[in-house]
Amino acid sequence: MSTILAIKNLSHRYSGSWAVRDINIEVDQKGVIGLLGSNGAGKSTIMNIMCGALKPTEGEVYINGISIREKPEPAKMQLGYLPQTPPLYPDFTVNEYLTFAADLRLIDRHKVKKAVEEVMEKCNISHFSSRLIKNLSGGYRQRVGIAQSIIHKPLIVIMDEPTNGLDPNQIIEVRKLIKEISAEHTVVLSSHVLSEISILCREIIMIDRGEIVFADTMEAFNNYVQPTSVLAKMDNLPPEAELLQIPGISKVQYLTGSVCRLYFEGSPDITRVIVEQSVRNNWQLREISLEKSLLDDVFKQLSTEPISYR
Repeated sequence: MSTILAIKNLSHRYSGSWAVRDINIEVDQKGVIGLLGSNGAGKSTIMNIMCGALKPTEGEVYINGISIREKPEPAKMQLGYLPQTPPLYPDFTVNEYLTFAADLRLIDRHKVKKAVEEVMEKCNISHFSSRLIKNLSGGYRQRVGIAQSIIHKPLIVIMDEPTNGLDPNQIIEVRKLIKEISAEHTVVLSSHVLSEISILCREIIMIDRGEIVFADTMEAFNNYVQPTSVLAKMDNLPPEAELLQIPGISKVQYLTGSVCRLYFEGSPDITRVIVEQSVRNNWQLREISLEKSLLDDVFKQLSTEPISYR
């Protein structure tokens, strides 16, 4: 399988300060790839370089094997881009704007009308084709921005904070549209919102202080920090002092009359130990489960202890 996106040894600095350092990324399939990081981590710099809007200090970006530095036009023809603020003309109608976007993308003039109609249908904005963009809601403006990014059917679509500033209902609709687009395109999505990344992305690349500190699947990200607590449901829930006698248990939190959270340290077999203690003391254990790490915990650990995985 050919590599859709390859970023090799990418570094960039502004004046004397490095914004990103030695970034290496390879993407070879469709779906949503999350570029995660706090504000100022280097995400926007990477995306600007990927789009050819910024020339890197060092390194190369290849789109379907084409160097964006050496052959910018054919490389950019395979890219779609939605910046954080969509590049809209408020006094254009939706149809006028998308026709303009199709011309910019060098779509054959005989195919422009069909391309505009198809992308409006895909983004569910056909009923607003004659409406001025300035009279659309924020959610529909974002849909128009997404439409311009895919009108030429690019191989890769790059989206920078695509749900920023939208209300909850608009966010849900835009997320649904992004998932639909990812079935036909590779989507690289930048965000500092953990919930956004977890809902949309198949894989995550996390940037911290200009370096990659994590690059793997969403599942691996969730499991990066080992569990430190278990939930237990017992018919005969014992007092706290008795539970603290279990080796490794450091804290007890009662949630209901039959459910408690047990915090533990250092014991990978804690569930087995609790089961054995329950049988021995007739606690009548009904359910027990390790609690997965909170996304915030993973983000915090990776941000304070950067580890390069590629």
